[in-house]
Amino acid sequence: MSKQPKTLKVASAQYPIGQPKTLAEWEEKVALWTKNGAATGAALLVYPEYAAIEQAACFGPEVYGDLKETLAKVAELTPERVQFHAELAKKHKVHILVGSGPLRSSDGQYVNAAQLITPDGAVGVQEKLVMTPFERDWGISAGNTVRVFKTKLGVFGIAICYDSEFPLLVRAMAEAGAEVVLVPSCTERVSGYHRVRTGSLARALENAIATVQSPTVGDAPWSPAVDFNAGAAGIYVPSEQGLSDTGVLAEGTLNAAEWVTGTIDLERLRRVRETGEMHNYCDWALQPGAPMRRVDVETIELQ
Repeated sequence: MSKQPKTLKVASAQYPIGQPKTLAEWEEKVALWTKNGAATGAALLVYPEYAAIEQAACFGPEVYGDLKETLAKVAELTPERVQFHAELAKKHKVHILVGSGPLRSSDGQYVNAAQLITPDGAVGVQEKLVMTPFERDWGISAGNTVRVFKTKLGVFGIAICYDSEFPLLVRAMAEAGAEVVLVPSCTERVSGYHRVRTGSLARALENAIATVQSPTVGDAPWSPAVDFNAGAAGIYVPSEQGLSDTGVLAEGTLNAAEWVTGTIDLERLRRVRETGEMHNYCDWALQPGAPMRRVDVETIELQ
């Protein structure tokens, strides 16, 4: 990037899982949500983990009532789903983090993948790296590559839900230049939401970056995968005078269906890294004990 952006306005979805009867109905819903998100003036729209599972509802109980069939059908729809979001990104001139879903990898296994799309149609993919117990039960495999994405808006990392609770993963993204880490989430209980929220706050603090959490909300008893959903969207930064005393830049109402927006001062975050009240980012290496394992990062240009 020739010039670093100074600020970033982001909109994070508290996205309600519904039961669309057809793909056309699903597309209409997502198009309206995207239109409303873009109307906030945000340059980046963030959708949650496993939002793609909603598509299974379009194919009747023989698909949506069976977890194996749900994963297969939603994975099959990945190219069309990504293309649809690319058209919306171009139409509204926004970057979009597509709601994640199962993706069949080259070895035939499913991974949980989210796509970051630019208005010009460039697509970057990040797989979830640490599986939760229920994902292991589902047969979802872990990805093995940490990536950062260089865009016109800035440099992003993506820590899908549980990944946000592991410091070394996000640290690797920050050391590779990520200034904003997107945290799409899907949690059944309020306790799970708070685990991801706590992880997001902690990763923002220790790396002097911003984190953006986007959850699924609402009940979908038709689905064995996303039957219950609890959470609130949040935009988090280090606790710093003049930035945010609490570390909370913006936060939604628990379980409401809404967009949560905020403007991240990227320029000030860069100063905080070097000359903030505390120097968490720079002092990382001063932690006593065994050397911390380094994590390799792949950098993707999306410009």
